[in-house]
Amino acid sequence: MQTNSKAIWILVALFFLGVVAGAFSFPAETNKAVERVNAGKDRISALKRIPSIPLFTETPFRLGLDLQGGTHLVYDADLSDIPIFEYEQAMNGLRDVIERRVNLFGITEPVVHTEGGGETQRLVVELAGVTEPGHAIEIIGQTPFLEFKEPKEDYENIIARNQAVFETGEGEIEEPFQSTQLTGRYLDRSELAFDQTGRPVISLVFDQEGAQMFEEITSRTVGKPLAIYLDHQPLQAPIVQDVITGGRAQISGTYTVPEAQKLVRELNAGALPVPITLLSQQSVGATLGMSSLQQSLKAGIIGLLILMAFMVIFYRLPGVFASLALLLYVVLLASLLKFFSVTLTLAGIAGVILSIGMAVDANILIFSRLREELSQGKSFSFSVEEAFKRAWPSIRDGNITTLLVALILFWFGSGFVKGFALTLSLGILLSMFSAIVVTRALLDACGRTKLEHFSWIWGALTK
Repeated sequence: MQTNSKAIWILVALFFLGVVAGAFSFPAETNKAVERVNAGKDRISALKRIPSIPLFTETPFRLGLDLQGGTHLVYDADLSDIPIFEYEQAMNGLRDVIERRVNLFGITEPVVHTEGGGETQRLVVELAGVTEPGHAIEIIGQTPFLEFKEPKEDYENIIARNQAVFETGEGEIEEPFQSTQLTGRYLDRSELAFDQTGRPVISLVFDQEGAQMFEEITSRTVGKPLAIYLDHQPLQAPIVQDVITGGRAQISGTYTVPEAQKLVRELNAGALPVPITLLSQQSVGATLGMSSLQQSLKAGIIGLLILMAFMVIFYRLPGVFASLALLLYVVLLASLLKFFSVTLTLAGIAGVILSIGMAVDANILIFSRLREELSQGKSFSFSVEEAFKRAWPSIRDGNITTLLVALILFWFGSGFVKGFALTLSLGILLSMFSAIVVTRALLDACGRTKLEHFSWIWGALTK
């Protein structure tokens, strides 16, 4: 019996891809199977010399506030003292600082974003897993503090002692810098600039009083580092090349443009303090979040099973192929969500379920066109080719329009809306792969075989 070797090799590759993705997405279930295999191997003397299969690392999915439970905080930002053209930069800098603060507080992967526009802008902080946020609220509410520190008199000795601590693990790290009177209060602004070679640099502009302080400090620190601290955490420690007068300075280095932009925002966050006021605080219990997750997963599984049953009953063997493609789609999507650390929320799960419908829709378009081609007495292989060729424009246009809407929601939305748009976008791209590549490979594998002559297994696809 002849087979389509290309399609067979594609299916073999997809099978191994699915196995790897499944093991990565659901390591607990995979490890149970691995342990049973290893235990069975150890009972057979001839197989004992074969190394045991290693267990997979169990990395949990990243769950959002509504699923894991935690605290949702909304702050009002006071931009009354900030020039209009610096609103966005000030809010971005404030967001970066608050994100660093909650990270230092010990909260992993917080969600911090801004909302609103003009003078009415808010900072939203989502702290998953935090049910008693009192200390976090106190830390977040502080205005960013920027300061410049100069080396202590015995700076070189402190550095040598700290190096010894790193090497031996004995002793304590000493602070090599000491505070000065120069703080973010005297920094007018920080800007992104480029030197003569086109490399990004950070430009600093101090006010009149700050310029005098900066000149005095640089006169004492020529050839030494001048440390910049934000919220008592070091940002940079550039070397002072010469005495700097006039209140203007540049920080150069091997920065990329995004790195330089981030440093500019952080400096301006301390130079342009934005007071924030807590507007609302909402706590979500972990029990409620877990219940919502279980109900969502149950609804998704039931919906997937109903779709698969419909496809098998109506299309028979092609319906089986579509069901296999959907299972691979689910496994691959789960692995992508885990690999890229996408925060899963209820809205995000809704986006996944909606994209499953898009994948089924693509299969229906293909199978309907295939039915029309076969009803005209054309060969199976030719009908498959024509079905995909003629169904592709509708699949492409439908998915692209939905993808554009998802991108608009992600760009202009916030919070749960962005989560829905992100998972929907990933799901749409993967569903196209599932319908065009996986389903196509399964149908092609039946070409030039006896299977294409058994009209009853194709159900409504033949007369």
